Amino acid sequence: MLKHTYEGQDCSLARALEVIGERWTLLIVRSALLGVRRFEGFLGSMDIARNVLANRLVRLVDAGLMERVPYQWKPLRHEYVLTSAGHDLTRSVIALIQWGDRNVPARLGPPRRAEHRGCDGSVSVELHCSRCGHEVGDEEVTMRRLR
Repeated sequence: MLKHTYEGQDCSLARALEVIGERWTLLIVRSALLGVRRFEGFLGSMDIARNVLANRLVRLVDAGLMERVPYQWKPLRHEYVLTSAGHDLTRSVIALIQWGDRNVPARLGPPRRAEHRGCDGSVSVELHCSRCGHEVGDEEVTMRRLR
C-alpha cells in the first residue's frame, strides 16, 4: 500500500510531490497562470468544493507558491498571486498539458494552448542537453543516481 507522504525518499520528485502532488493543486496553478486571482474566479474555473479550494489555497500560500494579497479594504478581500516559485511551475504545467494532448486527447482537440505573450506564437517544453545544446528526444534521456 502506498504511504500518504514521501518522507524518507531521497528524491527531488518526491519532495516536489509533497507540495504539488494533490489532485487540485496544479489545476489551481493552471488557473492562476490563466489569470485567475480571486477565490470566486477559481471556483468558476473548475468544479471544486469551496472548502477544498480554501484548503488548497492555504497550502499553496504556506508552501510559498502563492501570496495572499489584499485588493479591497472595506470589506477586506484578498486575491492569490503566484510567487516566483509558483511561476516556476509554468514549464511543468505546459509539459503535462502537452503530454495530455498527445496521450489523452480531447475529442474536440486541445482546450487551451500556451502562447508567447510577445507574439502569440505557440510555446512548448523541449529538452536540451546542457553540454552540447542539442534538442534531446524522450528516448535519449537516462536518469543517473548522484548519491
